[in-house]
Amino acid sequence: MSPAQTVLEVRDIVKTYGGVRALGGVSLTLDPGEVHCLAGENGSGKSTLIKIISGVERPDSGEIVIDGETLAHTTPTGAIRAGIQVIYQDFSLFPNLTAAENIAMLSELADRRKLSSRRRIRAAAERIVGELGLNIDLDADVEQLSVADRQLIAICRALVGEARVLIMDEPTTALTHSEVERLFAIVRRLQDRGVSIVFVSHKLDEVLRISQHVTVLRNGEVVESGPASEYTGRRIAKAMTGREVSEERLVDDLPEGRAPLLAVDGLGRKGAFADVSFTVRAGEILGITGLLGSGRSEIAEAIFGVAPADTGTVTIDGRARSIRSINDAVKAGIGYVPEDRLTQGLFLEKSIADNMVAASLDSYRGRALLLDRKRIGRSMADLFRRLRIKAPNVLAPVRSLSGGNAQRVVIAKWLDRKPSILMLNGPTVGVDIGSKEEIFAILREQAANGMGIVVISDDIPELVSSCHRVLIVRAGRLVAELAGDEIDVDRIQERMTA
Repeated sequence: MSPAQTVLEVRDIVKTYGGVRALGGVSLTLDPGEVHCLAGENGSGKSTLIKIISGVERPDSGEIVIDGETLAHTTPTGAIRAGIQVIYQDFSLFPNLTAAENIAMLSELADRRKLSSRRRIRAAAERIVGELGLNIDLDADVEQLSVADRQLIAICRALVGEARVLIMDEPTTALTHSEVERLFAIVRRLQDRGVSIVFVSHKLDEVLRISQHVTVLRNGEVVESGPASEYTGRRIAKAMTGREVSEERLVDDLPEGRAPLLAVDGLGRKGAFADVSFTVRAGEILGITGLLGSGRSEIAEAIFGVAPADTGTVTIDGRARSIRSINDAVKAGIGYVPEDRLTQGLFLEKSIADNMVAASLDSYRGRALLLDRKRIGRSMADLFRRLRIKAPNVLAPVRSLSGGNAQRVVIAKWLDRKPSILMLNGPTVGVDIGSKEEIFAILREQAANGMGIVVISDDIPELVSSCHRVLIVRAGRLVAELAGDEIDVDRIQERMTA
């Protein structure tokens, strides 16, 4: 295809940071109406390339060409005017503004408006929300909305303008199956209008369903590129990691007779879930899944005291515990890795070490309640090494880490406290394939040492590979329990949507 027919060309982009090469001569083309998958592990250069295309960063060399015209020294606003819009993985929303204001904000700025009109903002937001067929409270402040609604608002904001090129960075992370289908329908309508889309996702089944072309980055270079029809999920995963990725079950049946570490009986909270009962044995990895809004996260938050249950009992190591707060849960021996690690699990401006020790400071106090800094240093260095956190050292700021490494820091924070039960909500959201494998290897190791693990996730393949049992939640109730050979992708999906 000639340059005149190509919407976006990325030509030999090179970018270095402090002598470290993030991109080494990356090139790709985007045709009108094409969905182009950009795949790669965290640290492969995807985010850097997106920042350069969208004007956030400038390349050391190379060109970005839109409709045959080179974008020289562009800015994010200039990129928007050129027809480039980005849906960022972390949403980048204003929490104190309404949903409607967030949706229309970039369009208002791109049009260089000095004064905003509530009527115009409302009309723009209603138009795109109606087009997507979504049910969002446009008058609610974003900070009051769920992670799923925030993701949808970020998508609406990108689509409200007349984009020629739309970059979607993990756009389906917090969406239910029906919402993903709705998004894909919108993507296809955009394709019919000639809008070109760069689709970044770790969910390879989605990539292969929606994309026409695949480009794989590894260590800042293009290692494979070609028509999506020539790829399988296994081939993409191997290109991303440089090795074969296992899709088999990686856990064996637990020995009979192990006493429960955690027993939940008749747990309920009005309007969220009811009559939830289950156990977790020492050494067991229990999966809990269901569609978004099923009550799966609310159950975990009740057990951890974030939003306590109204009814039922929680027993830990044979002792009934009253959990009315997070402090009660932590004292009872429960750790919790939350769904949104950036706002709920980490102090982004603090160092890796400060984050890892945050839940266990009291255990390092000596005489006169002073902290034993040397012991803290040894423990943090040991966790840093054991969890294979990729950073210069434990003093590096958490904000500088990739999604997979940031998640390891949250896990390390709880491992340092040595809980009996560790619950993880969406432990691999926004995490690449290689890091997913390593995170679950860490969880299997902890389970082998006697910890009880609860994984709340909608990533069904990871539940199949690593869970001894899987509980399925629908409309706030447990509707199925699968174990052993019963655990497979088709059966879980069938029970979730029945």
